[in-house]
Amino acid sequence: MSGRNLTTLRTRRSGDMDTDVVIVGAGPTGLVLAIDLARRGVRALLVEKADQLFPGSRGKGLQPRSQEVFDDLGVLPGILAAGSAYPRMLAWEGAERQGEWDMLERSEPTEQVPYAEVLLIPQSRTQELLYARLLELGGAVRFGAALTGFRQDEDGVTAELSTGGTVRAAYLVAADGGRSTVRRGLGIGMTGETVDPRPMLVADLRLSPGAVVDRGNWHIWAKAPGGGVALCPLPGGDTFQLVAGFEDETAAVDTSPGAVRALLAERTPLTGDEVVEVLWASDFRARAAMADRFRDGRVLLAGDAAHVHSPAGGQGLNTSVQDAYNLGWKLGQVLRHGAPTALLDSYEAERQPVAADVLGLSTRIHRASAEGRGTQRGAEVQQLGLGYRDSALSVETRAGLTEDALRAGDRAPDGPYGAARLFDLFRGPHFTLLAVGVPLPAVRTDAIRAARLDAYESYGTGLFLIRPDGYVGWAGANADGLDAYLAAVGAGGPERPRDLVTADA
Repeated sequence: MSGRNLTTLRTRRSGDMDTDVVIVGAGPTGLVLAIDLARRGVRALLVEKADQLFPGSRGKGLQPRSQEVFDDLGVLPGILAAGSAYPRMLAWEGAERQGEWDMLERSEPTEQVPYAEVLLIPQSRTQELLYARLLELGGAVRFGAALTGFRQDEDGVTAELSTGGTVRAAYLVAADGGRSTVRRGLGIGMTGETVDPRPMLVADLRLSPGAVVDRGNWHIWAKAPGGGVALCPLPGGDTFQLVAGFEDETAAVDTSPGAVRALLAERTPLTGDEVVEVLWASDFRARAAMADRFRDGRVLLAGDAAHVHSPAGGQGLNTSVQDAYNLGWKLGQVLRHGAPTALLDSYEAERQPVAADVLGLSTRIHRASAEGRGTQRGAEVQQLGLGYRDSALSVETRAGLTEDALRAGDRAPDGPYGAARLFDLFRGPHFTLLAVGVPLPAVRTDAIRAARLDAYESYGTGLFLIRPDGYVGWAGANADGLDAYLAAVGAGGPERPRDLVTADA
């Protein structure tokens, strides 16, 4: 079923739908999407088959671009308070310390980039803070509710839940991980490769205060017998994340507490008694793969349901968060402002190339590290340079731009705005029209916040329409063509009454 042939919901009454969007999976992707929809007045039912949020540290690095996303969503103060800078790496051979180095290039904040370094925070804590924000906005998670089936038609999607009954929604979003039930139900394939056939173990441990490893370093035993070991101190307590490799491709990884203790005792100076508690453990093999499609009619794939990565480079969670951030405003424009459903085609068109690039980066970093060719990770992992210049939603009408000029499709930089910042101006579910060194035209819609600067080198000169996800959507020397762009994204008129769009879930 082609998304371009689907009718909009402009004439549908609230009684036709139980909710606007069903989101499957309450990981970072699902939580971010639910938050973004909630602040747009779009009702979403977020279902999670587990009885609680994910308990482990798995995706522990938040890149600068994701921190900007969390700034906009209102969760960054809690994230910064709960996180820390990455510690220096410390190499060991047996019980002997060998030397320290920085895995990440250190950088200072600037006017344009207020969050300059990767933040260390366990995935479980990130999810707790996102969940708290969702509750603040009036949202909720239905735990213990697995998706058992679904069917779609021209007007919506009917989802079947393990708790009984069905839910009718306009759209369904799969945020249910690499083994996505939704993706398999659609018959969408995953194209990719095994990055490393050797298994790995990841676990969260509490170590005794007298343990040989300190909390000031990320400890590495690259030459440990049986496979390398890394212990990273996690902020906020006495917990470490353990990552252990296995040289034997056929090894059966035992994730029981006793086996984890024995592994550490065999490969490091730690004794089993120094492991106070094994909080969580899992095994995996590094794989890189991407869904052949991110959309099938009224069903969309996001996060690990659409792409899976090696953990090297800290890209998986961050790419997933930004999938949700890209999709949220587009669903909001379609469901809340009457934008054509074809706007949703731009989700796959924009995010699939990004996912492909990130998959390649993660794979290169993983293989270089496995071969002992690891290098410092710099701007390439921060995701600040990712953009959408080739997107149909990126309309640049200025001529004669220099090679390094800010263009439609680029991330909109931060900067001073009176006594505040541009990010303060952008924060929220609206579009922002920024006039830099040119007159500010009259805006005939309540969907836009407008502002003017006399000059700012990072932007150059012109009019810049900043999308709700912080990218320049349209840019021009004057307002010619702006109204047509606004109409195409559903921002060309007053907000539509909510009761024509949605119903209580």
